[in-house]
Amino acid sequence: MLLSDFNYDLKTELIAQEQAVPRDSARLMLINRQTGEISHHHISDLPTLIPQDYAIVANNTKVFPARLLGAKPTGGKVEVLLTKPLGHSSYLCIARPGLKVGDVINFPHALSGTITHVSDIERTIHFNQEESVLRTTLSQIGTMPTPPYIKKLLGNSADYQTIYAKYGFSAAAPTAGLHFTPELLKRIKGDLPRRQAGHDWNELTLNVGLGTFLPVKEDKVENHHMHAESYTISPTLSAKLQSYDQGKKILAIGTTTMRALESDPALIPGTHSTSIFIYPPYQFKLTDALMTNFHLPGSTLLMLVSAFCSAPQTDVPFTTFADSLLGKAYRIAVEEKYRFFSFGDAMLII
Repeated sequence: MLLSDFNYDLKTELIAQEQAVPRDSARLMLINRQTGEISHHHISDLPTLIPQDYAIVANNTKVFPARLLGAKPTGGKVEVLLTKPLGHSSYLCIARPGLKVGDVINFPHALSGTITHVSDIERTIHFNQEESVLRTTLSQIGTMPTPPYIKKLLGNSADYQTIYAKYGFSAAAPTAGLHFTPELLKRIKGDLPRRQAGHDWNELTLNVGLGTFLPVKEDKVENHHMHAESYTISPTLSAKLQSYDQGKKILAIGTTTMRALESDPALIPGTHSTSIFIYPPYQFKLTDALMTNFHLPGSTLLMLVSAFCSAPQTDVPFTTFADSLLGKAYRIAVEEKYRFFSFGDAMLII
């Protein structure tokens, strides 16, 4: 399978530069994988669009202000993106320009970091502050790691955080979750307006890192190396999902949630590591529906959603993105001027 199989054309003006206000006013495309039917709605319509027999699982990871701007002792500017805490004042990171072992980077607040290890595109950086104060310093000097295609500065760091973010350390937001508001969440759970029957809402934590946002550079998709990301399934979530009978189905909010669920269908409680790479044809084991944003051409996320919309989930094998149901949906989204990528609109695939 070739990387070129997952290309599509997109005008830059369709790349969303900011959140919809309110968040649930964003548009929502509903796709029925079995019938091929496509219809247009808004995120606020979710409580009426999600079938009653679906339970929901979302990723409650918290985005850290992981982008740091510093300089070498010679004055050369350096941008560092922290991707994973290692403990003892050390982090995995990627840097621009690339750094070698022994390089020192100076940051504000008398913070400095030394590169202690280089592996592939990642570096290990060790800071000069104790762990007990380091996280506070990083929070003060760091900025939210919005993707490079978002040119507009954030007005508020909370704009790149889900309303249910609680745990972990992510270098990117689980963007499907950015559409939820407190009021919408209450309606989905059945708390408002009339105590109607709601959906079972569940959360896990997958720390978003290179495995999610690193671009594919191999011509053959199968040769792409997925970097590992950590995820945590609580005993409560494990027990609840395993207790569902055959009639209960699972809706994953976002591709990161889906990757965590598919990484361990046994749902063993605890913190685990996953480098699962999902592309057609893949047999999904736990996930029955997906809410997700519109993804970049050639990305692993587009490949995952392509797999979800094709055989063996449906009767139609995947050949190329352009010829697929998902490709048709993207063409319609472009024609209808949907907003794309992290701050853009979404689709609900059932």
